[in-house]
Amino acid sequence: MVIEVVRIGQRLVRDDRVTTHVALVSRAFGAERIFMTEINPEIKDTLEKINKTWGGNFAIEFIDKWKSIVKKKKEENFRVVHLSMYGENINDVQEKLRKEENLLVVVGAEKVPREIYELADYNVGVGSQPHSEISALAILLDRIQKGEQFEKVFPDAKRKIIPTKKGKNVQVKERRD
Repeated sequence: MVIEVVRIGQRLVRDDRVTTHVALVSRAFGAERIFMTEINPEIKDTLEKINKTWGGNFAIEFIDKWKSIVKKKKEENFRVVHLSMYGENINDVQEKLRKEENLLVVVGAEKVPREIYELADYNVGVGSQPHSEISALAILLDRIQKGEQFEKVFPDAKRKIIPTKKGKNVQVKERRD
């Protein structure tokens, strides 16, 4: 399954950190790429440093218009999953989502344009209460991959965490610059 994420919009100041975390969760939880609109370029630099240190080929692309990428991905046979607390309960759709070959997950910031509800193949809610888009994305990605994303090996990693019962164990292949 190919999973990509698109982040629509950004609220000023507060959202640099939130958008960075949306990208970090996307990467760590198995997505291959994130498309972002209205973003501080430093976010891309941060993610490129993460890739360099922790491995992997996670891609970050800046886009001008979210609608263009959603329509393009639909033409490429991606199913669009819009995360919304108003959507269908994740418990009711997770099996269907697991059967899809390609998913584009839409994560909003400010009020999402009404049109995304119509363009989406799935409007999915993780709970029906106000919550963080970061947590909703993490739960969605975990549910559709059944935890298998945590077995992924990130190629060319200079650092790798070795799970341990107590303390920290980080395998360092190469020191940071």
